[in-house]
Amino acid sequence: MRMFRVVVGGNEYEVGIEEITEDAGSAPAPVAKPAAAPSAKPTPSAPRAAAPKPSAPTPAAGEGTIAAAMPGTINDVKVGVGDTVKRGDTVLILEAMKMENEIKSPIDGIVSSIEVEKGASVNAGMTLMVIG
Repeated sequence: MRMFRVVVGGNEYEVGIEEITEDAGSAPAPVAKPAAAPSAKPTPSAPRAAAPKPSAPTPAAGEGTIAAAMPGTINDVKVGVGDTVKRGDTVLILEAMKMENEIKSPIDGIVSSIEVEKGASVNAGMTLMVIG
């Protein structure tokens, strides 16, 4: 397996790529394996590798701090400062890669601050909201 460093959108990722040689009688097998390996291996490692880097400059994340898991755009803010939320309530809608992701409250509590507004672009690790 060869390791490569790839930069995508300013984020650096380490990707392992395995060379597969074709046997004369087994042409279909190498076609199926490379398709599964690149999509399965780099995708899970990429967010894990990128998440710690942006989160370092942000304040220490407490139990009620909601941080962006991925870069995207805030499509909707469902709550306001002072609102009471329960664990699992949808508090934000984050659009990433043309998919709307419901961001849910990790705890029961009161919204103490909202760091973003509708239409804002966010980076992975950025604090979006604090619930106390």
